[in-house]
Amino acid sequence: MEPSQNIRISIVIPVLNDTPALGALLPKIAAFKDQPVEIIVVDSAGDPAVAECCEQHHCSAVNAEKGRGNQLHAGAQRATGDVLWFLHADAEPPANGIEAIRRAIRAGAVGGYFCFAFTGKRVWYKALLENLINFRSRFGVPYGDQGLFIRQSIYLQTGGFPDSALFEEVPLVRAARRSGRFVALKTIIGVSPRRWERDGWIRRTLSNRLLAFGYMLGISPATLARYYGLIKHQEQPEC
Repeated sequence: MEPSQNIRISIVIPVLNDTPALGALLPKIAAFKDQPVEIIVVDSAGDPAVAECCEQHHCSAVNAEKGRGNQLHAGAQRATGDVLWFLHADAEPPANGIEAIRRAIRAGAVGGYFCFAFTGKRVWYKALLENLINFRSRFGVPYGDQGLFIRQSIYLQTGGFPDSALFEEVPLVRAARRSGRFVALKTIIGVSPRRWERDGWIRRTLSNRLLAFGYMLGISPATLARYYGLIKHQEQPEC
């Protein structure tokens, strides 16, 4: 297996009206001690401000049709790294994230995800929900806000992200786990609480669980997205 320092990481970031968040994220990545081989930002709105932000931070800007699955797959197809790391624009990735991914891949993992933690003020209900999410992820499927990463060869082998309105992570993670070790890192990734704060913590959490339950019952992601009115905001269940 290749030495850790030679494992090349490509970062893929889907955006839709996320220019301020993207403008905050890219300098954080630029400050990493270990750098990705490339950053690919996939915009589904064709926003000139996104292209300008990418040019300023020496990133690749790609346009794709709406739908996070479409965007992620479009970015993955452009990537040249050995490992693909998928980040949300409003994420706070750990400064040692690339090093943590390389260690996991070097140890034989086909991919994995980071430990979920809300950003902002620490309060008891945030900590409770974080623990529940991290526990659930070990037995269920971690979602995209947990910084999923996967070997490019495994991504291609599994077919990658589907064209899905919601839950695009589910088939990919399940297929990756059948291919090998898909690991839970102890390294923390910061997750924005803005959707919970906007909708209410209980309401947002229950809504997410109802979406997941509907998906488990076989209701199509497109139907669930239409019913909950999430397509417009490109929102996903996050816990």
